[in-house]
Amino acid sequence: MVAAAPHTLSAAELALRIGRGELSAVEAVTDCLARIEAADGDVQAWQFLDGEHAMAQAKALDLRRAEGRPTGRLHGVPVAVKDIFDTGDMPTELGSPLYSGRTPRRDAACVARLRAAGAVIMGKSVTTEFACLHPGKTRNPHDPRRTPGGSSSGSAAAVAAMMVPGAVGSQTNGSVIRPASFCGVVGFKPSHGVIPRSGALILSRTLDHVGVFARTVEDAALFAEVMAGFDADDADTQPIATPPLTRVAAEAPPLPPKLGMVRTAAWDQAEPQTHAAFAELIEALGERVAEAALPQIADHVFDLHRIVMDVEIAHNLRREYEDGGDQLSAGLRDMIARGRTHLAFEYRRAVDLIDRINAAVDELFDQCDALVTPAAPGEAPVGLGSTGNPAFCTIWTYLGLPAVSLPLLRGENGMPIGVQLVGRRGNDARLLRTARWLAGEVGGGKRGRRRA
Repeated sequence: MVAAAPHTLSAAELALRIGRGELSAVEAVTDCLARIEAADGDVQAWQFLDGEHAMAQAKALDLRRAEGRPTGRLHGVPVAVKDIFDTGDMPTELGSPLYSGRTPRRDAACVARLRAAGAVIMGKSVTTEFACLHPGKTRNPHDPRRTPGGSSSGSAAAVAAMMVPGAVGSQTNGSVIRPASFCGVVGFKPSHGVIPRSGALILSRTLDHVGVFARTVEDAALFAEVMAGFDADDADTQPIATPPLTRVAAEAPPLPPKLGMVRTAAWDQAEPQTHAAFAELIEALGERVAEAALPQIADHVFDLHRIVMDVEIAHNLRREYEDGGDQLSAGLRDMIARGRTHLAFEYRRAVDLIDRINAAVDELFDQCDALVTPAAPGEAPVGLGSTGNPAFCTIWTYLGLPAVSLPLLRGENGMPIGVQLVGRRGNDARLLRTARWLAGEVGGGKRGRRRA
């Protein structure tokens, strides 16, 4: 029996084999670099990649293990990091020529925690301009004519193309869940404040989340748990115990989960093929799923999210706008200009309503374990001038709820369509357990031509 190539293994399996001495970190990194060499000409997922530096990290990790020193949970596992997270040993350019060549002095908190767990930071994955709208160079691994989504374009594509088993992304609207859907990988956006944003580009303190991409739910749980926890430099993290994401995600649910199918105000923006695929999914799940209606106040979320995002981006990018506005895309300049016109009353109301709407939505979780909804309107659109519509992510980002996209469906052109599960705020581990159950229940092409 031929052993599987390291780049095809899950992060958990790769770490296990390295820990047992069946593989070395150098062998894992060498194989991933070969995969990058073979695939990245079409995909273009990397903003910065230095193979020699990646190998130096791997050699140091192998030496550590050989000397009998303690090793971490991700020892030798290659990881990509979105190019908005500071890395003290390589550039962080934020997707903008204004920051070309910028090299920070230290790692972002989440990057430091990955390194402490033994991960090899392979390089920086492509982001859209300031993690906003203007696309980068990355193409969809399943069809290079199509967008990979954004803003975490390179992270999603690198995992989908099997260049690395995991990657770090961020979401202020739909920047983890949407590219995960378009690229056909697992995307996990934890509850707001679970993973610290210290040392990352801050667009919107209210809306920014750190997220992960992986090929399995178990890997997503592992990466997120390693990065989670209190950090004094991020005031939205809490000094509480790290959630047991990995352990709970691996457990069988004590009872078969109940799901609530929600048709948000964005439902009409979904393509007919998505409507049809979800009808098949609901039929396959039978009594395990029931219709769930969002409170009427949630219909206003799109306007509220836009106000918060516009104002906070306008504030956080004010220097770039004032001093380097001619080097910003027209779309970003328009967003910043719009953010400067909102009234203080409108902004404060939009922020204050988060708790009120959360309380109303929270009642749904008394009746179901998770809400189910599309992760995106349909397949990744053809064309590279846009990263696609984030409408199916907006409400959950605004409310700070945990969400996961599972690559369970395929559209008429054979492209992935993600199924999004949303959980109660703070119940990230239970959401991942439900996601793993659902992946096992309907994954693998067992039912329906639209199911992957």
